[in-house]
Amino acid sequence: MGEDISIPVQLPLDSDGFLRRECPNCEQEFKWYHHQEDDPDAERVDQCHCPRCGVAAAPDSWWTPDQLAYMQSAAAPEIERAIGDALRDAFRGVKGVRVSPNRNLRLDVDNPGQLTEPDDMVIVEPPCHPNEPLKVPDEATSQVHCLVCGAAFAA
Repeated sequence: MGEDISIPVQLPLDSDGFLRRECPNCEQEFKWYHHQEDDPDAERVDQCHCPRCGVAAAPDSWWTPDQLAYMQSAAAPEIERAIGDALRDAFRGVKGVRVSPNRNLRLDVDNPGQLTEPDDMVIVEPPCHPNEPLKVPDEATSQVHCLVCGAAFAA
Protein backbone atom coordinates (compact mmCIF):
# COMPACT_ATOMS: atom_id res chain seq x y z
CA MET A 1 0.00 0.00 0.00
CA GLY A 2 2.84 2.39 -0.76
CA GLU A 3 0.68 4.60 -2.94
CA ASP A 4 -0.98 7.79 -1.82
CA ILE A 5 -4.73 8.03 -1.75
CA SER A 6 -6.58 11.27 -2.30
CA ILE A 7 -9.95 11.84 -0.66
CA PRO A 8 -11.67 15.05 -1.72
CA VAL A 9 -13.46 16.82 1.13
CA GLN A 10 -15.39 20.00 0.51
CA LEU A 11 -15.24 22.71 3.17
CA PRO A 12 -17.93 25.39 3.38
CA LEU A 13 -17.28 28.94 2.21
CA ASP A 14 -19.10 32.03 3.40
CA SER A 15 -21.48 33.80 1.01
CA ASP A 16 -18.60 35.93 -0.35
CA GLY A 17 -16.48 32.85 -1.21
CA PHE A 18 -14.04 33.04 1.73
CA LEU A 19 -12.60 30.08 3.65
CA ARG A 20 -11.87 30.32 7.39
CA ARG A 21 -8.21 29.78 8.32
CA GLU A 22 -6.18 29.68 11.55
CA CYS A 23 -2.58 30.82 11.83
CA PRO A 24 -0.23 28.06 13.00
CA ASN A 25 1.82 30.73 14.80
CA CYS A 26 -0.60 33.11 16.57
CA GLU A 27 -3.67 30.80 16.33
CA GLN A 28 -5.90 33.72 15.35
CA GLU A 29 -8.58 33.24 12.73
CA PHE A 30 -9.14 35.09 9.48
CA LYS A 31 -10.43 34.16 6.04
CA TRP A 32 -8.82 34.06 2.63
CA TYR A 33 -10.59 34.13 -0.69
CA HIS A 34 -11.09 30.71 -2.25
CA HIS A 35 -10.09 30.90 -5.91
CA GLN A 36 -11.29 28.26 -8.34
CA GLU A 37 -8.49 25.89 -9.39
CA ASP A 38 -8.15 27.39 -12.88
CA ASP A 39 -8.45 31.06 -11.80
CA PRO A 40 -5.68 33.02 -13.58
CA ASP A 41 -5.86 35.75 -10.90
CA ALA A 42 -4.89 33.36 -8.09
CA GLU A 43 -1.37 33.81 -6.77
CA ARG A 44 0.70 30.60 -6.67
CA VAL A 45 2.87 30.71 -3.56
CA ASP A 46 5.05 28.32 -1.55
CA GLN A 47 4.11 30.05 1.69
CA CYS A 48 1.37 32.32 2.95
CA HIS A 49 1.66 35.11 5.49
CA CYS A 50 -0.75 35.46 8.38
CA PRO A 51 -2.78 38.65 7.99
CA ARG A 52 -2.83 38.99 11.78
CA CYS A 53 0.82 38.41 12.85
CA GLY A 54 2.68 38.38 9.50
CA VAL A 55 4.46 35.04 10.06
CA ALA A 56 4.69 32.79 7.00
CA ALA A 57 3.91 29.06 6.75
CA ALA A 58 3.18 26.50 4.03
CA PRO A 59 -0.26 26.77 2.39
CA ASP A 60 -1.39 23.49 3.98
CA SER A 61 -0.65 24.70 7.54
CA TRP A 62 -3.72 26.87 8.10
CA TRP A 63 -6.53 24.43 8.99
CA THR A 64 -8.76 25.20 11.97
CA PRO A 65 -9.26 22.42 14.55
CA ASP A 66 -12.91 22.09 13.42
CA GLN A 67 -11.84 21.71 9.78
CA LEU A 68 -9.30 19.01 10.68
CA ALA A 69 -11.88 17.06 12.68
CA TYR A 70 -14.39 17.37 9.85
CA MET A 71 -11.88 16.21 7.22
CA GLN A 72 -10.83 13.21 9.34
CA SER A 73 -14.45 12.22 9.86
CA ALA A 74 -15.34 12.65 6.18
CA ALA A 75 -12.30 10.64 5.04
CA ALA A 76 -12.64 7.79 7.57
CA PRO A 77 -14.92 5.51 5.47
CA GLU A 78 -12.60 5.70 2.46
CA ILE A 79 -9.54 5.05 4.67
CA GLU A 80 -11.28 2.04 6.24
CA ARG A 81 -12.03 0.67 2.75
CA ALA A 82 -8.41 1.24 1.63
CA ILE A 83 -7.08 -0.62 4.71
CA GLY A 84 -9.38 -3.59 4.02
CA ASP A 85 -8.40 -3.65 0.34
CA ALA A 86 -4.69 -3.47 1.18
CA LEU A 87 -4.93 -6.37 3.65
CA ARG A 88 -6.85 -8.48 1.15
CA ASP A 89 -4.34 -7.68 -1.62
CA ALA A 90 -1.33 -8.34 0.62
CA PHE A 91 -2.43 -11.90 1.32
CA ARG A 92 -3.93 -12.72 -2.08
CA GLY A 93 -2.39 -15.93 -3.39
CA VAL A 94 -0.71 -16.91 -0.11
CA LYS A 95 -1.44 -20.58 0.53
CA GLY A 96 -3.13 -21.34 3.81
CA VAL A 97 -4.14 -17.74 4.45
CA ARG A 98 -7.64 -16.51 3.84
CA VAL A 99 -8.54 -12.88 4.43
CA SER A 100 -12.16 -11.86 4.56
CA PRO A 101 -13.30 -8.29 5.06
CA ASN A 102 -14.03 -7.26 8.61
CA ARG A 103 -17.21 -5.25 8.29
CA ASN A 104 -16.70 -4.05 11.87
CA LEU A 105 -13.40 -2.29 11.11
CA ARG A 106 -13.89 1.34 12.11
CA LEU A 107 -11.40 4.08 12.76
CA ASP A 108 -11.95 5.76 16.11
CA VAL A 109 -12.91 9.14 14.63
CA ASP A 110 -15.61 11.34 16.10
CA ASN A 111 -18.19 12.74 13.73
CA PRO A 112 -18.27 16.51 14.33
CA GLY A 113 -21.32 16.97 12.11
CA GLN A 114 -21.69 19.36 9.22
CA LEU A 115 -19.50 22.46 9.13
CA THR A 116 -21.07 25.83 8.43
CA GLU A 117 -19.35 29.09 7.61
CA PRO A 118 -20.92 32.24 9.04
CA ASP A 119 -20.76 35.57 7.25
CA ASP A 120 -18.53 37.29 9.76
CA MET A 121 -15.46 39.54 9.46
CA VAL A 122 -14.80 42.41 7.06
CA ILE A 123 -13.18 42.26 3.62
CA VAL A 124 -9.80 43.97 3.28
CA GLU A 125 -7.81 44.25 0.06
CA PRO A 126 -4.02 44.45 0.16
CA PRO A 127 -2.77 47.29 -2.09
CA CYS A 128 0.17 45.12 -3.21
CA HIS A 129 -1.94 42.07 -4.20
CA PRO A 130 -5.55 43.25 -4.69
CA ASN A 131 -6.49 39.91 -6.26
CA GLU A 132 -5.98 38.22 -2.86
CA PRO A 133 -8.57 39.81 -0.56
CA LEU A 134 -8.88 38.73 3.05
CA LYS A 135 -11.44 38.89 5.81
CA VAL A 136 -10.37 39.86 9.31
CA PRO A 137 -12.34 40.73 12.46
CA ASP A 138 -13.46 44.38 12.70
CA GLU A 139 -10.96 45.07 15.48
CA ALA A 140 -8.01 43.79 13.42
CA THR A 141 -8.15 46.24 10.49
CA SER A 142 -5.58 48.77 11.76
CA GLN A 143 -2.68 46.54 10.72
CA VAL A 144 -3.15 43.67 8.30
CA HIS A 145 -0.44 41.71 6.48
CA CYS A 146 -0.72 40.66 2.83
CA LEU A 147 -1.24 36.93 2.46
CA VAL A 148 1.18 36.77 -0.49
CA CYS A 149 4.12 39.01 0.43
CA GLY A 150 3.56 39.82 4.12
CA ALA A 151 3.56 43.62 3.59
CA ALA A 152 1.67 45.44 6.35
CA PHE A 153 -1.17 47.80 5.48
CA ALA A 154 -4.11 49.50 7.19
CA ALA A 155 -7.55 48.68 5.89
